[in-house]
Formats: sequence, structure tokens, C-alpha cells
Amino acid sequence: MEIFYLVVFGGLAAIVAGLELSKSNKDRINTSSAFNSFKNNYLLVYSLMMAGDWLQGPYVYYLYSTYGFGKGEIGQLFIAGFGSSMLFGTIVGSLADKQGRKRASITYCITYILSCITKHSPQYRVLMLGRVLGGIATSLLFSAFESWLVAEHNKRGFEQQWLSLTFSKAIFLGNGLVAIIAGLFGNFLVDSLSLGPVAPFDAAACFLAVGMAVIMSSWSENYGDPSENKDLLTQFKNAASAIASDEKIALLGAIQSLFEGSMYTFVFLWTPALSPNDEDIPHGFIFATFMLASMLGSSVASRLLAHSSPKVESYMQIVFVISSAALMLPVVTSFLVAPSGVKGGSISFSGCIQLMGFCTFEACVGIFWPSIMKMRSQYIPEEARSTIMNFFRIPLNIFVCLVLYNVSSFSFYAHEIYTAAMDGLNELFFVYAI
Repeated sequence: MEIFYLVVFGGLAAIVAGLELSKSNKDRINTSSAFNSFKNNYLLVYSLMMAGDWLQGPYVYYLYSTYGFGKGEIGQLFIAGFGSSMLFGTIVGSLADKQGRKRASITYCITYILSCITKHSPQYRVLMLGRVLGGIATSLLFSAFESWLVAEHNKRGFEQQWLSLTFSKAIFLGNGLVAIIAGLFGNFLVDSLSLGPVAPFDAAACFLAVGMAVIMSSWSENYGDPSENKDLLTQFKNAASAIASDEKIALLGAIQSLFEGSMYTFVFLWTPALSPNDEDIPHGFIFATFMLASMLGSSVASRLLAHSSPKVESYMQIVFVISSAALMLPVVTSFLVAPSGVKGGSISFSGCIQLMGFCTFEACVGIFWPSIMKMRSQYIPEEARSTIMNFFRIPLNIFVCLVLYNVSSFSFYAHEIYTAAMDGLNELFFVYAI
């Protein structure tokens, strides 16, 4: 492996370690033992849930290809997953407000375990069912758990500022450290133990089962609005009314959808950006580097959220400008650095520059997640929290489906220009309006 990758990874690791070890009392929030116990329980569950998700990600496409499916068929399977998240996931996720967030979290575990089981079948219809189940599970993952946390935090009377601590720690662990460990563990199962590409899915099911057991034994139930017996259609109408009547909620949804849309586009395109001439790049190690950069961002966010100033709305404007500039690097380097016509080989000089920019974007992602969670806890009404959060994912899933359907029809740099412009300009405008 080239020394460049090791230097980037080592540098990021040193910065993360330095940030964590150098935290002073001003950067820490003094909390009670009861809250610490509550926080650690949630972090354990969230980490197990994210381990189940991260174990699957790197091997979905690879598994489908080993079953003999081509790019077109695999693309349809991915579209089915995001389409399911938009249609069925919105309905199922919204039931969390009415039927209970604990039940919804358990439903996530069961649904995702069933999705993992379908990966053992090479039949297209069974795999399609698995993608539909996976789409439903994704909607629950990004709504039910956070909704339960906010409601339970408030019900137990903990200080509002302490919620930021749980958010930042959850992203640091679940979207950073756990992602790195899951990637290495999956690689160990597939390559070192030669268990095949379905092994990570079996391991994911095990983590999900353990997490479900913890939820069932230690979580209490909470609801959106237990005093009113509302049907699902009424919930949708009330959620839509809340978004339409409160400009800040609508703008918050736009920020979330636009940034996550940029993030998913980046996930699809970072490989061709770094290896336009089929350069030999260590995908797993680069993925781990990205996750380390995300940990750096969440560490920065924990410091920012520990203070009342600057406000989230203020520093997020800077984050969006930086993330936009980072995603513009492939366009800039294409003009400043002459492209190489040599196929294969190691990463190019422009690729090295882009990798640094992409790590910067991932650091912005690490700041974004706990910050947007904090903003959602402030602006979204409790009685329709899960429903509104799933409404926010509808435009995101439409965008991702369009990108997947047309990814081969657009030029690579057109994607990057669109992503960067959408990420920086639109989100900056919306967060400024808030």
C-alpha cells in the first residue's frame, strides 16, 4: 500500500486522538449518573444497529454480482430499496408515533434480519423482497430511534443540552468507530476466513438480534401523542400541516434532503473520481479513512454543541460552504491538472488532491449528523416527530432513485457540479433563513 494512504490515515487518527484527549472542562458537559446510564444504554443499542447496517453496505453489490446479475438488474434492486423506503417506509415509520417508538425499533430489527436472510437466495424475486424490506428498515433506523431518544430524554427530565452529548457520541461511535470495525470485520469474514460474501449479512443479523434483545429488556415505550386516537391519514395531514405552517420545519427538511442527497451522490461517485483510468486503489482502506474523517467531524461537533455559542444555525453555514468547496475539487483538478491517459497504476496526483478534499467532506458529514439531530429536536413537534422525519426522506429518496436510474447517462463532472452547487448554495440559503 502506498505511503500516501498511510500518511492520510495516520494524520487523521492523530488529529482525532488529539481532539479527544485535549478536551477541557469547558468542552465537556457535566451530567448526572442517571443520565450517563441512560446515554450508555442508547449508545450500545445504536452501535449494534449501525454495526448491522455497516456490515452489509460494502458487500451488497458484490453479492449480487456473484449471483450473476448485471449492472442493470443490480441497479433495479437498489432503486427498489430506495423506492420502498419512500413508499412503504414512510408509512411504517410514521406508525411509530401512534404504535410506539420501542415497537418501531424492534420492527426495524426484525425487518432487517429478514432482509439479511433473503441474501442467501440467488433468486431475483427473493432478493427484490429483501431490498423492499431493507428500504422499510432504513426509514425506521433514521426516525424511530432518534424519536424514542428525544421523547425518553425529555420524559426523564434531563437537561436539554445533554441531548447534544448523546447525539455527538452516537455519531462518533456508530458512524465512525463502528463503521471502521465493521468494515474490517466484514473483510475478515469474507477474505481471511473465506466464508463468502453472504457472511457479513449473517453477522449483521446476529448484531441486530442482540440489539433487539437489549431494547426489549431495557427500553420503555413512548408515543407521539397518546392522548389522541388518530388514524394514519390524520397523522399525515397533521404532519403536512405542521411543515406547511412552520417555515423553519420546512427549511429544516430541505437542508436534510439536500445534504443527504449530496452525500449519497458522493457515495456513488467517489470511486470513479479517484480512479478514472482504473487506477488500483485500496477501497476498504479508503472507506476506513473516510469514516475516520467523519469521527473527526463528530469530535469537533461535540465541542461546538457543548457551548451555547455559536449556535448550530451559525456554524452550519460555514460547514455547507466547506463541503461544497470539497465536492468541487474533481471539477477544479480536471482543469488544473492534465488527465493521464495511462490505464491502471497507482493513484494520480489529482486523485491525491481529491482524496484530501473528500476527507474534508466526510469531516463535514461528521459535523452535520449531530447538528441536524440537535436542530430536529428543537424544531420538530414531539407529537408527529417520526412522521415528519419520514416526510423529510421522501424528496431524498426520489433524488437518489433518479441518480441511480440516470447515473450512466450523465458525465461524471456534471454530477459533481450539480452536487456541489446543491450542497453549498441551496443549503446555505436555507440554514440562513432558519
